[in-house]
Parts: sequence; C-alpha cells; structure tokens
Amino acid sequence: MTNHQSPTTENRLPNTDRRRWVLVVGATSGIARALVRELARHNFSLILAARDGEEMETIAADLRVRAKAEIKILHFEATTTGFVREKNDVAFWNEALEMCSGELHGLVLCHAIMPEQELAARDWKTSRAMIEANYASYVSLLNLSAAYFENRADGFIAAIGSVAGDRGRKGNYIYGSTKAALSVLMQGVRQRLAQTGVSVITIKPGPIDTAMTFGMEKLPLLVPPERVARDILRAIRQKKEIVYTPAPWRIIMTLLCLVPENFWKKMKF
Repeated sequence: MTNHQSPTTENRLPNTDRRRWVLVVGATSGIARALVRELARHNFSLILAARDGEEMETIAADLRVRAKAEIKILHFEATTTGFVREKNDVAFWNEALEMCSGELHGLVLCHAIMPEQELAARDWKTSRAMIEANYASYVSLLNLSAAYFENRADGFIAAIGSVAGDRGRKGNYIYGSTKAALSVLMQGVRQRLAQTGVSVITIKPGPIDTAMTFGMEKLPLLVPPERVARDILRAIRQKKEIVYTPAPWRIIMTLLCLVPENFWKKMKF
C-alpha cells in the first residue's frame, strides 16, 4: 500500500493548470453533478464516489468527453452502521488515496437524504437512516480526512450543510438537526486545522432545484444547482469558511436566529 506521508513543499501541486485530485462523495446528487462539471471545467481531476455505479459511469463518461478530465469512480455507502461503517470507511478512504497516489488535494462531501418529516417522526428506521447518512458518515469521513490533510498541510475540505440547520422548524427539524450537528462538526475541524493551511468550508444552501426538492411547494429563493456549484468553487478558491448560497440567505438566517423562542414557536412556517 502507498505510504501516504506529507509531501515536501517541492512536491506539492502548485496552483497552476496542473491537474489536482478532488474526491467528491455523493457524486450523483443534484449539487454534486453541477459541481463536478464545474471542477472538471477548471482542470481538476476527480474521484467520484456514490452508491449508484452505473450513474457514476454516465457522469464520468460525459466529463471525459466534455472537459477531457481524468475521472475515477469509487463505491460509497452512506447508511452503514457500527463496525461495518468503520471498516468500510477506512477501506474506502485508503482506496481513494491509492487512486490518486496519495496526492489528494480536496474533499467535497455532498451526500444526504431528506425523507418527509412526518415519516421520519413516526418511523425510527427512517430517522436512523437519515442520521447515518447526513451525520454519522460525515463524522467518519472527516475523522479520516482531517488526519490526512493535517499531515499534508495543504488542500481543502468542503461539506454541504443547509440553512435548515440554523434554526429548528417543525416542517423539517429532524433533517435540520443533522445539518446543525454537521455545522458544529465542521467548526471543530476548522479550528483543528486552522494552523495547517488547510481550508475547511461549510456550504449552507437554501432550497435548490434538484430531485430532493421536487414537488415541494412555496420554496423561497429556489436556485438551480449550477448557481450553487459556482459559489462552491469560488469558496474553494478564496478559502472561505462558511458560505450561504444564494448570498441573501446569510441575512435571512441571521434575522431568523434573532427571533425569541417565545415568538418562534408560534410561527406557522
């Protein structure tokens, strides 16, 4: 197995048009599809990871033709539990590093599930699957990746959170709680890596026009995933820390978080 030691300064990939490897987990999600197109267009090499291998092959073939990008694919299952998760995630992480010869420049975690709140509230299996996919799997992968990037002292980690994690709301509080936990997790990783030169980016989108939101009514500031992908790439380049997309959500959520609990619990949305 490759010895994944921190590369010397001379061996690190410079910020030129030389290809840099990025691992995108949840590569078949609506946001990820737009993001990998954007990354490939800007000369990144990509490892796509998701459950659906056939769909990843389709995405990879398109990127190879359109962007002449170097693309590899890797299976990832977000809802495993306990010892199986630990064993599988370590194997997954090591295989990803092998694919890029230990030269991983960035990690983007895009995977999530969002079943209906009513179903999650009455069915523990549904809630548990959401917790495993949206939070436990992130803890596992961030533990592995933080150690790698800390040693490397270069690169970036980005994770897709949500504005739903900023304030509990009756319509999606179980989903929102997983995103709230993710925000705190990313905050801790950011502090851990603050002196290493590694950027840790939490992306907080509002509603996005993807399969996850299909059929939902009255979604405010609904934007296409391509808009979010451009914002993510900009955040990576500028080494931002917390990014709301589209930008007005930062103001909206700041104001909503100021509403006293007594008033908040009486609100109808």
